Amino acid sequence: MRKVFFLMMFIATAACSQKKAKGNETELFSEGQKLVEVTDKKLEEASGLAASATNPGLLWTHNDSGNRAEVLLIDDKSNIRLTCTLQNVINRDWEDVAVGPGPEPGKNYLYVADIGDNMAIFPYKIIYRFEEPKFEEGKSSITISKFDRIVFQLDVKKDTESLLLDPKTKNLYVVSKREKPVYVYELKYPYSTTDTLTAQKIGSIPFGQIVAGDFSPEGTEVLMKNYENVFYWNLKNDNLASALKRNPEIIDYEEEPQGESITFARDGSGFYTISEKVKGETSYLYFYPRKK
Repeated sequence: MRKVFFLMMFIATAACSQKKAKGNETELFSEGQKLVEVTDKKLEEASGLAASATNPGLLWTHNDSGNRAEVLLIDDKSNIRLTCTLQNVINRDWEDVAVGPGPEPGKNYLYVADIGDNMAIFPYKIIYRFEEPKFEEGKSSITISKFDRIVFQLDVKKDTESLLLDPKTKNLYVVSKREKPVYVYELKYPYSTTDTLTAQKIGSIPFGQIVAGDFSPEGTEVLMKNYENVFYWNLKNDNLASALKRNPEIIDYEEEPQGESITFARDGSGFYTISEKVKGETSYLYFYPRKK
């Protein structure tokens, strides 16, 4: 019944989501390349994607609500190389993951966002932060027992599915989904791991159904997407709040069956997307190369 309910929710929300946006189309990226069809049943509800910093060339992903509290390290053939289970944690509604700096200089961290809320009923959202694991041959699974909980609320209860980490400031951002315009909320670093925080609204975007986003590794570019479009901002010398006042450029995007994930490649060569498996449709891991 849970699957049927959320499928109905998806159909209803997709029907009222944005169509192909019109605007300034960027020529920075080539069309998406299908790297591989995603066939592993452990990736059927992939709802987040982040390029690993500690494991070059590999990607972190996870499944959404009701699945295990696991973060999966995959290669560009969608083979699962490492499964990381968060000890004594429930996957209420994991919707995104980010990789970047954290409290200890020189270390990379994973930020797992339990921020989904289809019915707008949860008073708090949680981001789990832990040092990025390093893959070792012959070790396919580990348990993560040491992690931080960043607990926060918005101005009102609402669904969010996008987590962005600014690598320059370590500020965290989440974006609302089920409204138009959507709103961007900020948690300024350093953020407490013992108190409940309130994220501050810093701007809006004149689109609906934003489901994923990412900063480039240098913190100079931002991607966000809904089900039909990928939006791009070059921050130049601006912070995110200032950049969002400008209209984004539109990237030529290969629409996916339920595409809720996006991440820049760590080397800046382009970006990846992956989607959930929708019955009767095929899911792929895509790569969009940056043009020379």
